[in-house]
Amino acid sequence: MLDIVIVGGGPIGIACGLEAQKKELSYIILEKGPIVNSIYNYPVNMQFFSSSERLEIDDIPFISKEAKPSRTEALEYYRRIVTSNTLNLKLFEKVIEINKSESAFHIQTTKASYACKNVVLATGFYDIPNTLEIKGEELPKVTHYYKDPHFYAGQKLAIVGASNSAIDAALECWRKGAEVTLIIRGSEIGKRVKYWVRPDIINRIEEGSIKVYYNSNITEIRPFEIDVETQKGIKTIENDFVLALIGYKPSFNFLEQLGITLSKDNAKKPTYNEETMETNVKGIYLAGVICGGMETHKWFIENSRIHAKMIVEDIIVK
Repeated sequence: MLDIVIVGGGPIGIACGLEAQKKELSYIILEKGPIVNSIYNYPVNMQFFSSSERLEIDDIPFISKEAKPSRTEALEYYRRIVTSNTLNLKLFEKVIEINKSESAFHIQTTKASYACKNVVLATGFYDIPNTLEIKGEELPKVTHYYKDPHFYAGQKLAIVGASNSAIDAALECWRKGAEVTLIIRGSEIGKRVKYWVRPDIINRIEEGSIKVYYNSNITEIRPFEIDVETQKGIKTIENDFVLALIGYKPSFNFLEQLGITLSKDNAKKPTYNEETMETNVKGIYLAGVICGGMETHKWFIENSRIHAKMIVEDIIVK
């Protein structure tokens, strides 16, 4: 029987594996995709808001060409940590079910079964997008993930959202020749947009290069056009593609199936001990951004990498 099964092979899951290995605990990391699957699925040209040293785990230096590293540099950094430390990481192995008996947790994956004394959930939140809940959202022209601006060159592109992902996509796609329209529910660009990006998007909007509708929502999507509810009424716009970049959320159903209670407010914050990271289910721990529930902007690699030591120390004490 393993001491720990870590669900999620992102930076925080890797940090938990490193800590368990140092303390000579038996463990396994289960990742449903490649190493750091979420970062792999980020936009190809993404640059982190954080500096490289703030993305480091286990005091392993992260050297990047610029102060704020790129997605490619992060992928290489975390891959080298996994390979250099021969971490017990199983890739492309999705967890299907976790059950608890009196003496152990039993984990069933797409490839195998495991038994363990403790479970660490480091699954993040990037797998389930928030949706618009409107007619036409199921059309193939609509996506909730942005990858590469080249795809949208010469196309009429509507981008829903006001935060970093939406603004980065708008600027990149416009520079590759897309006709970009931003649709923003609020009255301005998001306050958490990267400080070096904000002047760029504001200037592009003011000069008319990127169209924007504030205080507006898409109400229907059709194959070649969309309806936008604006302060002046419904406006129909010609459209080829829609990027609905309005955020993501953890798998709340999965947490509840495990018996983890969530807060009753809109945040849906999971219950856990802030000193040990153990949930209300004894033996199940949370690590990383999953701790924030819907408040996904509160937890990052830099302020949740400490969870690994907290969790392993608590397990050792027990």
